[in-house]
Amino acid sequence: MRITSPARSPSEDKYERNLRPKTFREFVNQEKIKDNLLVFTSAAKKRKEPLDHILLYGPPGLGKTTLAHIIAIEMDVDITSVSGPVLQKPRDLAGILTKLKHSDVLFIDEIHRINKDVEEYLYQGMEDYRIDIMIDSGPNARSIKVNLQPFTMIGATTRSGLLSPALRSRFGYIPRLSYYEPKALKLIIERSSSILNIEITEEAALEIAKRARGTPRISNRLIRRLRDFAEIKGKGEIDIEITRYGLQQLGVDKMGLDLMDKEILHNLIEKFNGGPVGLKTLSTAVGENSETIEEVFEPYLILSGLIKRTPQGRKATALAYEHFKLTSPDEKEKRKGLF
Repeated sequence: MRITSPARSPSEDKYERNLRPKTFREFVNQEKIKDNLLVFTSAAKKRKEPLDHILLYGPPGLGKTTLAHIIAIEMDVDITSVSGPVLQKPRDLAGILTKLKHSDVLFIDEIHRINKDVEEYLYQGMEDYRIDIMIDSGPNARSIKVNLQPFTMIGATTRSGLLSPALRSRFGYIPRLSYYEPKALKLIIERSSSILNIEITEEAALEIAKRARGTPRISNRLIRRLRDFAEIKGKGEIDIEITRYGLQQLGVDKMGLDLMDKEILHNLIEKFNGGPVGLKTLSTAVGENSETIEEVFEPYLILSGLIKRTPQGRKATALAYEHFKLTSPDEKEKRKGLF
């Protein structure tokens, strides 16, 4: 797992559970989404009804799972969590749905990856709170209707475009989570440090926040790694000196770029003269799967203004040349024009 990867690692689950906010007040950023969810949950509780189905989408590591758990806490109900790829057959889902109590939350992470047969099976459960279960097989096969307790379905996805229009239409609220500003990440870092009993200076917290790629999961991962450097190479406190040393050792530069980010940009600039170049060609050059580049690396590089997509392919921006202290082709042409 790359230190700057926003993807969740199973080995990190125990740390994430400890650091996860328990209320909307503790949850930093995403203010409009929080305000709306607080209104919706309060209204549902007042009417003693289940909350409307919700689809949370946006880049990984921004708090979709955390928000789902906060909603369950605010509604004072149980939450059942499952990953989309696990749901391969309708019976996998049927067993879960029939166990839900009134107003309980079913949270499906990576909902865009559920099997299409399961997706169609889910429609009826979400809309009518009823499912058809097949009994026996062959000539004796028959279906029986099973009524479900009214429940709340919360889906999380990084690729909402892969959901079918039919499934999307079942959700009453579809908010998009956005990347965090350094000031917001600084608050998260200080809160996490307190929970983990790590001493950290304000300057160090802000430095980590600036390099955490706008993602709370990455900032929390960096804290745990820098704690090790502070204990062995420093005085036990994460100060600005140990922060800069540790991040340098981890290969994270001032823009939050890691070794693979730099490899992509260097190849784009040096081998292909800044582009444009096709995704498959670029993936071959850096030795990485094209889907991984598109889903994992590109979002932050585009957000940072270092590359852009064009109809002809990927292209390095002037900011990318500036970051590596290189002269862009456009700047060279301007200089030629002057002389």
